[in-house]
Amino acid sequence: QVQLVESGGGLVQAGGSLRLSCAASGRSFNSYGMGWFRQAPGKEREFVATISRDGDNTVYTDSVKARFTISRDNAKNTVYLQMNSLKPEDTAVYYCAATYYYTGTKSYEYDYWGQGTQVTVSS
Repeated sequence: QVQLVESGGGLVQAGGSLRLSCAASGRSFNSYGMGWFRQAPGKEREFVATISRDGDNTVYTDSVKARFTISRDNAKNTVYLQMNSLKPEDTAVYYCAATYYYTGTKSYEYDYWGQGTQVTVSS
């Protein structure tokens, strides 16, 4: 019952920053935990970050901890991923997802997915 659309991806040099946005349709955004995943060509989709429906709890994968910040604005039906100190290994398609769970770190825990936005980090 939700449509997700990512934006904000692009090409950036190593050490730079990007902020991804995920806009959700409907009026039930505050019922969902939200997450960001990423997938590089030839690799499995991996968990990046998740945030609870009320914004009070966040979890990050170790490789992005202290560099990335997930946040949400329920009044705008939007979740964000602020990415700082980007590295070439961050290059991937980034997907936003919604879960009925409070939070989620596994792809199978999510019920709705966006189409993804490309992030490319050059050296």
